[in-house]
Amino acid sequence: MQRASLCKPNTVSTVAQNFKKSIWCIAGPTAVGKTSVAINLAEALGTEILSFDSRQFYREIPIGTAAPNEEEQKRVKHHFILDRSVKDEFNAAAFAEDAAIRIAELHQKYDTLILVGGSGLYLKALIEGFDEMPEVAAGIREELQLELETKGLECLQHELRSSDPDYYAQMDIQNPQRLIRALEVIRSSGQPYSSFRNQAKKQLPYTVRKIGLELDRSELYDRINRRVGLMVSEGLLEEARPLIDLKELNALQTVGYKELFPYFEGAYDLEFALDEIRKNSRRYAKRQMTWFRREQNMEWYHPKDWEKILMNKA
Repeated sequence: MQRASLCKPNTVSTVAQNFKKSIWCIAGPTAVGKTSVAINLAEALGTEILSFDSRQFYREIPIGTAAPNEEEQKRVKHHFILDRSVKDEFNAAAFAEDAAIRIAELHQKYDTLILVGGSGLYLKALIEGFDEMPEVAAGIREELQLELETKGLECLQHELRSSDPDYYAQMDIQNPQRLIRALEVIRSSGQPYSSFRNQAKKQLPYTVRKIGLELDRSELYDRINRRVGLMVSEGLLEEARPLIDLKELNALQTVGYKELFPYFEGAYDLEFALDEIRKNSRRYAKRQMTWFRREQNMEWYHPKDWEKILMNKA
């Protein structure tokens, strides 16, 4: 995967030593350049990288998820990259548990670790934990699943937008599992799903630094559009086609794959499918930025300014 070129660090002499155990979380929208920044920072700090990207876990879909390529993984050791199958159940809670163990192990060797990704829910699960939700009444999940199958995703999206606009604005509304989870809580309690969130945060044995990467909208959208073309040239269609029989899996409810499956089945032509990927990628980037803009204590940088992140660490 070709990425925007950033200067590699020449020295680690300016990086202070013996500081408190910490994690630096590099967040931002798809295609903004998170991987390059994370690698440069990890090299400068002499440390390793953990991913909190909810799709780069899966070994079958490296092209469409822009997972770090072989050369990038040789530069810096990565964790939670292409290490499980799309057939494996893996959610934010499971990630938080596994990542906490891995961070504790790596902190025996490193003072600072780099975390990188665009999945805000996974980062929240790790550093804040999940809020206590009310008990869901029997039969509601089945009700919602039936509505999804008979009325479609838009019906659930409309209900969530009406009943909880705050949560609607920051979640991935294309994810049916997340929609159903929010709506079953709302229907059971009569309260917005967002009202049960942001409760007491868990105590962590390390400090957390949250670093957001941003670009002008036009530049970001241009990078997204060019990335789609690059993915196709690298073999996205060949990667996706063998997965069509698994298309119902949650791991494949992913931009870049869910638009191609109908194309393979003859529902529309390739150019329409690629337009849908570009459009849905832009929408996803907008939702990611909405999520991360709500994060407290987030430092914002242009991806070319990774050296400022080092200088401003104090």
